[in-house]
Amino acid sequence: MTDEHTGEGRPAVDGDEAAPAPAPAPTSSVESERIGPDSTAPESPWWGAPATPSPAPPSYAPPPVYDLPSYAPPPAYEAPSYNPTPAPPAYDPPPAYDPPPAYSPPAAYDPPPAYVAAPAYDPPSPYEAAPASYHPTVPYPGGTPASTAFAVPTGAPPLGGNDRDAGRRRPGWGALLVVAVVAALVGAGVAGGIVAANKKTAKTTPVTTSPSTSASASASTINASSPAVTPTAAAQGGTESVAQIAKALLPSVVSIIVTSGTSGDEGTGIVLSADGNILTNNHVVEAAATAGTIAVTINDGRSVKATIVGRDPTTDLAVIKAAGVTDLHPATLGQDSSLLVGQQVIAIGSPLGLSNTVTSGIISSLNRPVCTQSCNGGTGTGGATPTVLDAIQTDAAINPGNSGGPLVNMAGEVVGVNSAIATLDQGQSADVQTGSIGVGFSIPIDEARRIVDELEKTGHANHAVLGIGLRDSLDNVLHTPNGALVLQVTAAGPAAKSGLRVNDVIVKFGTRTIIDADSLIAATHAAAPNSTIAITYTRQGASSTVQLSLGSAPSS
Repeated sequence: MTDEHTGEGRPAVDGDEAAPAPAPAPTSSVESERIGPDSTAPESPWWGAPATPSPAPPSYAPPPVYDLPSYAPPPAYEAPSYNPTPAPPAYDPPPAYDPPPAYSPPAAYDPPPAYVAAPAYDPPSPYEAAPASYHPTVPYPGGTPASTAFAVPTGAPPLGGNDRDAGRRRPGWGALLVVAVVAALVGAGVAGGIVAANKKTAKTTPVTTSPSTSASASASTINASSPAVTPTAAAQGGTESVAQIAKALLPSVVSIIVTSGTSGDEGTGIVLSADGNILTNNHVVEAAATAGTIAVTINDGRSVKATIVGRDPTTDLAVIKAAGVTDLHPATLGQDSSLLVGQQVIAIGSPLGLSNTVTSGIISSLNRPVCTQSCNGGTGTGGATPTVLDAIQTDAAINPGNSGGPLVNMAGEVVGVNSAIATLDQGQSADVQTGSIGVGFSIPIDEARRIVDELEKTGHANHAVLGIGLRDSLDNVLHTPNGALVLQVTAAGPAAKSGLRVNDVIVKFGTRTIIDADSLIAATHAAAPNSTIAITYTRQGASSTVQLSLGSAPSS
């Protein structure tokens, strides 16, 4: 049997059907024609190969049926389960409002104890007038002067100048200040157009002028001949004794008595020239500016009449001219710029009418701002500019009557003009003084030189002008002065041109620290008119410095 798939033979087995006999192979027509039907076929083909019958083609076997794999559909879509956001917890309201306890008013006000009035004031014993036999001056042999010019003042001499209670200063900065602004700007008085603020507190320390009851002295330039009494070389070196210095200077110091109506003032003067120019305080002689008599008593006992050459209320200096003299002894003027705190000095004058009185002490301080007149905001003075000294402070005894006298160094040179003293406020009237308590003030001679030179030439003096109104600036926490607060600025004035504004606080004038309004006024008075100065100020906490060209204005 033949395998249906391979065509190869296999042995027959039971069940196989007998295969039909193969059909005879067809013969080629070509071959039949060559050979013929009756011819016998050759035993082998013509090419010599044995004849082999062709095998029968295999029977057709159809390919096996393709079995498709069974299709398994995907599982049905199963939507994910949705997990919704959990519901918020149930609202838990806050606890019920618990109102505060009912208001309980404070305990009843307990008023302070009733005010206990101070004990009645016990005034001091009255001033004793000089004995009838007292003669303050010796008449000049050549004639008898008018008796009114040398009469002893009745009662206590009045306190210096017209502003008797001016210049009250507090001993410390403890109390708050009631500030009054002085209405004086550029062109309306001097003080460089500065408006000052006076500061008063209970139990303050007033500064009073000192002539016989006036104060403020001056110094001057000397354009005359050399002094007849010249300090020795040893004195120039500062080694002379007080006695030697006094002996050399006394001939250059005079006593001054001013009478006007029923009142009078007494003071001291410094000889500037042999022909009678004498330097003193304005408050010593101002009563005679319109009416009155000025009498000068020279060291040798002569008394002569004098007239006013020029006055400067701003610096409290004046120059008078003694009549009919040619042989006075001019004082030697020194320089205050070389002074040192602690340096020994001598004061010469006529305290309480006691001429040729010499006291000694030391320099206690320099550049001390001291207001001596018009310090209460101009009340009662027609709005006058305050007189603020850039003073030398000394403990040499200065009393009423010393005003206008010299403060002398140990070289015999005038370094200051005795002008004011501090006194204790004891509730007395302004016309009563307690005398020296070791705090006296002198005008520096360097400042006085320029003023005196102008007074001798023109009769008046010019002063530096800032063109501002001001008062003390106070620290918000400590309530202590920390500068000069600008309240007004004069249009087109020096301050306005330099850019200063209202509410600026000036803290420095050149190299000098400004602590309050008085210190700025004093520094301005000491400066030369039309000079340029560096001004340091603060504005809203920021500090700035400008170069300011000072103006110039005449003293009123």
